[in-house]
Amino acid sequence: MNRGPFIFIGVLIIVSLSWALTLVKPIQEAGNLQAIGIGNDRIPARLTGLAEQGRDVYQEQGCVNCHTQQTLALVGSDIERGWGERQSMPLDYIDQSPVFTGTNRVGPDLANVGVRRGEANWHYLHFYNPQITSAGSNMPPFDFLFETREIVGEPSDRALELPEGFRPAEGFEVVPTRDADALVAYMLGLSQAYEIEEAPTPEKLAFK
Repeated sequence: MNRGPFIFIGVLIIVSLSWALTLVKPIQEAGNLQAIGIGNDRIPARLTGLAEQGRDVYQEQGCVNCHTQQTLALVGSDIERGWGERQSMPLDYIDQSPVFTGTNRVGPDLANVGVRRGEANWHYLHFYNPQITSAGSNMPPFDFLFETREIVGEPSDRALELPEGFRPAEGFEVVPTRDADALVAYMLGLSQAYEIEEAPTPEKLAFK
């Protein structure tokens, strides 16, 4: 008796069940996730206004190709680097579409950059030319997000205070565009610095 078809069907059933358990179930569970709390106590907090618009700028500029937004507590040394205090969890991303977890780290992870780099001026200078804030960085300058214009009357109070070697010609100033403002607001809004009970942390792993 030829048992080939029965073996094939058995293998197909096993593979199908494995696929369902490893992919379908987690997707369904993630789809049922709900935020914790409301208002200012909501976890995760919603990005609104300029920060929400900055998310579009982040996508348009392809930042996701070089940066991740996921802290890995169990792999590598993200926590030791100061990139976060716990592993990123599905709940962190429930409001995001698309999700910018990323797959390539040419630059540092940004999941908590709003916590560890909370100064707007640092981000403006970094986007204008990363060499100002991070000498040796392989990140390209995003100076096209800024306007270099002639000073007429009083200088703008929003003009960048650039170090020598990066300043425009005498009589000119560099001012952020709305896209630059939005992108900086998005950076400042990136944070996973809140507790999620099921999230692994170094303390929980040590306890086990």
